[in-house]
Amino acid sequence: MSSRIIGIDLGTTNSLVAYVDEATGLPRVIPDADGRPLLPSVVAFTPDGIVVGEPARRQLARRPADTVYSVKRLMGRGFEDVKDEARYLPFRILAGEGLVRLAVGGREVTPPEVSAVVLKALKERAERHFGESVEKAVVTVPAYFNDAQRQATKDAGRIAGLDVVRIVNEPTAASLAYGLHRLSEGVVAVYDLGGGTFDVSILRVKDGVFEVLATNGDTHLGGDDFDRVLALWLLEDIAARHHTELDRDCVDLARDPEAMQELRLAAEAAKIRLSSEERTTLTLPFAGFTYRREMTRADLERLVEPLVRRTLGPCRRALADAGLSAADIDEVVLVGGSTRVPLVRRRVQELFGKTPHSQLNPDEVVALGAAVQAHILAGGITNMLLLDVTPLSLGIESLGGIVNVLIPRNTTIPTSAREMFTTSADGQTLVDLHVLQGERELAKDCRSLGRFELRIDPMPAGMPKIEVTFLIDANGILQVQAKEQRSDKAASIEVKPTYGLNEAEVGRMIEDSFTYAEADVETRMLIEARNEADTVLVHAGRALKQGAHLVDVAERAAIETAVAALRAARSGDDRDRIHEATTAVNRATEHLAEVLMDAALKGALGSRRATEILGER
Repeated sequence: MSSRIIGIDLGTTNSLVAYVDEATGLPRVIPDADGRPLLPSVVAFTPDGIVVGEPARRQLARRPADTVYSVKRLMGRGFEDVKDEARYLPFRILAGEGLVRLAVGGREVTPPEVSAVVLKALKERAERHFGESVEKAVVTVPAYFNDAQRQATKDAGRIAGLDVVRIVNEPTAASLAYGLHRLSEGVVAVYDLGGGTFDVSILRVKDGVFEVLATNGDTHLGGDDFDRVLALWLLEDIAARHHTELDRDCVDLARDPEAMQELRLAAEAAKIRLSSEERTTLTLPFAGFTYRREMTRADLERLVEPLVRRTLGPCRRALADAGLSAADIDEVVLVGGSTRVPLVRRRVQELFGKTPHSQLNPDEVVALGAAVQAHILAGGITNMLLLDVTPLSLGIESLGGIVNVLIPRNTTIPTSAREMFTTSADGQTLVDLHVLQGERELAKDCRSLGRFELRIDPMPAGMPKIEVTFLIDANGILQVQAKEQRSDKAASIEVKPTYGLNEAEVGRMIEDSFTYAEADVETRMLIEARNEADTVLVHAGRALKQGAHLVDVAERAAIETAVAALRAARSGDDRDRIHEATTAVNRATEHLAEVLMDAALKGALGSRRATEILGER
């Protein structure tokens, strides 16, 4: 078995896998077969099987109810946690106790299962690159992920066939990627605004030791929210400008999942363009009308300003928790694709009073840092040490529903803590231990991580001496032990959060992944071939409709024959036949495409100038 460990950034919008090149000592992202480093974190459940990445992303507008995106925002959460944002998602989230479940493609799945599909695709990408099996990984999570969310991430890794040897906070990984360990001494602020979450961490670096002083953030704030406010603004504009068309065609775009996905994707594309350009134009065809709108960067910044302001509060709280002011920060690092928005960079610079680092690709920096941490764990780097923190306080419920905190938030991990408890009733033989996470004083206001029982001998109230020990490992995962000192009776658990998967569920998912591994690969390749065929058929049909009169009868007949053959092949299960038929249609339509391009050029420029250009060509 290979001792290789890969680094994975399991992102809300995109995910990546990276490693450290032994020859150069530098971390590198592993691209797919087409050279694309990013894998869209999108999973589509189609009648033919499951697809992931770019093919799934293309399904968003066609099959929105069966295509899952932004699943990271649902990891380790219950329905009450996500019901407010569920109304914005096209797929159905089922109400119920414990971990949320999604109804997609005629089945029910959990967020860890969906994330496992993404992780498995990254695992396969790494195995193709190295030509050997890869079984170990470092996976990054937002610094403000709680215990349930970290457990869900580990569960996803196990389902994907990966041993997650370390979970690392994303801001800490970014610091590793920037090589900030080369600072002789300094304090670093890492501002991480991704697709679905926001984190800020304050780190002290000294002699290769990374110590996280404080962390804060918002797990319900990210680039997805930028896209949402922009899409809603566009929706209002459409309703105002195309009121007549909407009435005439009885179209309510807000209730049309496919139209809303088109609008969301257009909003995302506009946001990306306006991050580097001052203005852009949107053109969206809807049933009965076409919507056109010019947007400026000022429009975008006005809409997202409240969201950007929301990130500054956690920054100030993290500074206060670390006992520092903005003037004490030596370096500021930007992480996450949403930090490309110029307004974000300006506000960060204003807050910290210095220009932030942005030399590395913000989409790749976390994966590169994960690769560095993986290299450390594999023994490739020996002069660095990573000391992370727990983002939320951990404690136990005591009499009256009060929370007794054993490990305060921002405690460096790994760590342990002990505290003595006793009973409140005579003859008590059972002690119920309720483990909690949060910053509130009452148990009802904190998150329940789990319960377990300790059986003790009957004694008068106050006589038992029950020692409770909390132990947090380097991944931020909690173990709790309880022992009655007089009788030596003990109980212990690795806390399985209320919203975790049980061992049987994880085991079944892992077993299924092995049982259906070969079939899954074949199915995915068949689906991708069919998707490509569908795209070619649409383009060929459009070309024939627009330009059949521009070619002779024999050429038109040859195209129609090739199209008919592709339709027949596409309905079957022979992937090679579909590829061959797709290639045949592409060849048959080459000349027609050239003729249409010439005709379009003449129409756009005038026949005289077009003839000159065509003559030059």
